[in-house]
Amino acid sequence: MLTPRPGLAPDTADDETHAVVEPTGFREYDARWILGTEINLPGLRALGLGLATYIQEIGVRPRIVVGHDYRSYSESVKQALTLGLMQGGMEVLDIGLALSPMAYFAQFALGAPCVAMVTASHNENGWTGVKMGAEPPLTFGPDEMGRLKAILLNGEGVARPGGRLERVEGFREQYLDEVTAGVTLKHPLKVVAACGNGTAGAFAPEALRRMGAEVIEMDCDLDWTFPRYNPNPEDHVMLAEMSGRVKETGADLAVGFDGDGDRCGVVDDTGQEIFADKIGLLLARDLSALHPGAAFVVDVKSTGLYKTDPVLAENDATTVYWKTGHSHIKRKVAELKALAGFEKSGHFFFTPPLGRGYDDGIVAAGAVLAMLDHHPGKRLSQLKAALPAAFTSLTMSPHCADEAKYGVVEAVIRDYLTLHAAGGEILGRKVVEVLTVNGARVHLEDGSWVLVRASSNKPELVVVVESLRSEDDMRDLFHSEVKPRLAAHDAVGAWNQEI
Repeated sequence: MLTPRPGLAPDTADDETHAVVEPTGFREYDARWILGTEINLPGLRALGLGLATYIQEIGVRPRIVVGHDYRSYSESVKQALTLGLMQGGMEVLDIGLALSPMAYFAQFALGAPCVAMVTASHNENGWTGVKMGAEPPLTFGPDEMGRLKAILLNGEGVARPGGRLERVEGFREQYLDEVTAGVTLKHPLKVVAACGNGTAGAFAPEALRRMGAEVIEMDCDLDWTFPRYNPNPEDHVMLAEMSGRVKETGADLAVGFDGDGDRCGVVDDTGQEIFADKIGLLLARDLSALHPGAAFVVDVKSTGLYKTDPVLAENDATTVYWKTGHSHIKRKVAELKALAGFEKSGHFFFTPPLGRGYDDGIVAAGAVLAMLDHHPGKRLSQLKAALPAAFTSLTMSPHCADEAKYGVVEAVIRDYLTLHAAGGEILGRKVVEVLTVNGARVHLEDGSWVLVRASSNKPELVVVVESLRSEDDMRDLFHSEVKPRLAAHDAVGAWNQEI
């Protein structure tokens, strides 16, 4: 059985023999630790053995793709993980330096049902982690991660014969062929490719050029120290740099990628960022014209315009709101056989004929370029301006202890369900629907909405409000409805920000 030892100093004799694995590293969708203090190389070998044991337990063929991102220690982490996988009887296919979606593609291309991608995505240097799956194109969710955690921490790993390692050479070229095959631009586009010195710099610029774009590279040299900012296209610093480069160069848009290339952020020709839910709506408009009757999946933090948009209605498109989290959206897209899924954090999921169902930032960027190519003479800012008005708050997160936050959310859900059943109103508008798949998302008759849910990895609640009337109305929904409702619960503390 493993015993967490957070005080263990790295680079000691004990560190070479005693497996350190902090239980807190197991997240809902992947696993992340600070290397050396929260997990060490023996702990990673134990993780590999535990993963192999779980794969054998669920009866999946023990054949797995492994890859690693560009950090100074990622290949060592992968090698330790691989030793554990082989000890557990796995056939390991090592594709080398990779993006997460490249590893997911390898599951299809190499006939391997399982994947373990070593990456800490956009986290600061010092972090490591693993994204895992055993049913392409899906990745592990809470149930799978919970069982893997139990196997590891209870010492249930089982060694088996048959482990072997194969190095797959030249897979980068096969991946680039895959992600560029469906996009050939007929009209010139000048694109800033922002990679934050992360692993995407080795793939994204070339992919965009193969699609036919004129590419302006920004921070595409690989540098695991992340000298300018972390590669996170949700972060204001990276978005501000993208905006500045668009204005400086007169580019048609900027696309930014996170550290492992599974997310994409977009800045338009005026230098304004367009959040992923609005980019998703633009893509849904474009795609539903080409595929009438298409279904889309979006997370509960996304704009309510999907329900009210006249273009989607004209194209007979349907949209389902689902749980926040790339693993959840990915599964729902597969379950509903939806054409695409969009998560506000920048994960985009496209199914055949557009993609294979997993999140790939380069495929998402290609979809945006193809959309612009379908509308020659239209700027991205013009396509955005054609959307109906929606005034959306930033994501706000009042403190609420982990042991209390789910109880608070359950109470809020009950309140809103009672209000809805009674035909109640919020600021003079009837409550027409209360979605409870992930907290309470409360839809009003004019299309405005409020959301209260529990954070999946912090002692916080998550609050978003959107008005289809005005910015002042959006503020009123917060100050007159959501904030006082949460203030009635003693467990709700200070807010990180307000509007």
